[in-house]
Amino acid sequence: MVFSRFRRFVAETGPTWLAGAVAAGPATMATLLTAGATYGYTLLWVVVCSAVLGATAQYLSVRLALPADKGIVGLVEMHLGEWWAWLLVADVVVAAGLAQLVIVRTAADVTSVVAGVDARAAGIGWAVLLAVGLAGRGYGLAEVGAKIVVSGVVIVFAASLFIVPVDPGVAAAGLVPAVPAGVSGALLAAGILGGAVHVTLVTMQTYAVRARGWTERDLSLARLDVGVSMLVAFGGYSLAIFLVTAAVLGGQTDLSPVSAAAALGPVAGPWAERLFLAGLLGAAVSTLGGNTVVPPYLVAEKLGWGTDVSDSRYRALLAGTALLSGLGVFVGGALFPLLALVLAFGLVGTPFALALVVVLLADEDAPGSLTGPMAVGGAVTIVVATATAVQFVAGHVETAASDPVSALVVSFAAVFGLATAVLCVRAVGGGARALAVGS
Repeated sequence: MVFSRFRRFVAETGPTWLAGAVAAGPATMATLLTAGATYGYTLLWVVVCSAVLGATAQYLSVRLALPADKGIVGLVEMHLGEWWAWLLVADVVVAAGLAQLVIVRTAADVTSVVAGVDARAAGIGWAVLLAVGLAGRGYGLAEVGAKIVVSGVVIVFAASLFIVPVDPGVAAAGLVPAVPAGVSGALLAAGILGGAVHVTLVTMQTYAVRARGWTERDLSLARLDVGVSMLVAFGGYSLAIFLVTAAVLGGQTDLSPVSAAAALGPVAGPWAERLFLAGLLGAAVSTLGGNTVVPPYLVAEKLGWGTDVSDSRYRALLAGTALLSGLGVFVGGALFPLLALVLAFGLVGTPFALALVVVLLADEDAPGSLTGPMAVGGAVTIVVATATAVQFVAGHVETAASDPVSALVVSFAAVFGLATAVLCVRAVGGGARALAVGS
């Protein structure tokens, strides 16, 4: 009886598992490893917040999608206007596009170390495989295999918790909110939170729910899906990696994929490096598929095209996006800091997407409804995400005039910060009404 219920649950759930799989990608893994190794348990509070607020963001997206007959871009265009819809598309394309480049760079670098091939050739090869696989619906097998490998690595991290000397008292001190001084501390805090509270995940969820065929009658199942996927699975994934790394590698700076493998040493022994690199490559491969699809999907919906490969325009857009990601092999810099950077950058544009969701939920003419608890949860998520992103952006203000990356960060933050402020003013009225109804 219990087994049959579990099988039915696995068969019926799914949308948030897709978001969780993307969230548990190489960027999140690298950021958690770097944070634990550099600052010990100090950023444990962000790890916990990422799971809780990530679940909140996904739940809000679910509540918007359940009664809707359009994706989030279509809903924004219908109820808020075309300009807001294009702004959302730009937010996702830039954030997901930069992440795509660095994820391909990750796959290329790890393949180079494991197979001894040229990294640039490996990266271009992954981009071609991605384009052919996605356009022809043949990438699924690679993703399944990659997820199995990643699951094995996570199990090893979890097993390590029973072996490594995690000090509960010292670890508990990390639950007190504090961000280490300097650009690195703000970058890692924003990167950890951005792994779960990300504009790509917020938008992806609305389409995944519709593709699953869920309606408002499936609300209870959707709640369970979000809770198990983000709070339990993703939260456990994040805590296991972070706590083990803080215990084993705490105090180590300048982390690389090879040196990070030492975190698995207590369980994997001499196989630690191979196992870790396989897991990092698996995380990159499994994330590439979902991350590649989202920007073309939003663009196609905005242009009124079909959103599956039966439409040749969408298929060409999807293949072109995958091929362009091969340019990631030319991105310079240390890999782990780059992975943290793209998550932090994505967090900058996330409050805007969340504000859109809240405004639509509060709009009486739009599908869905904003209850009091949802309004509070949305407000807290937006405030925490904004505050964390502001600390990250502040570290780039002084160098914006001389550094192209800093200039992009600050410009992106200025555009979407202003847009978010405008939306929040609109959301206050709807949130106040929801709180009145809820009370």
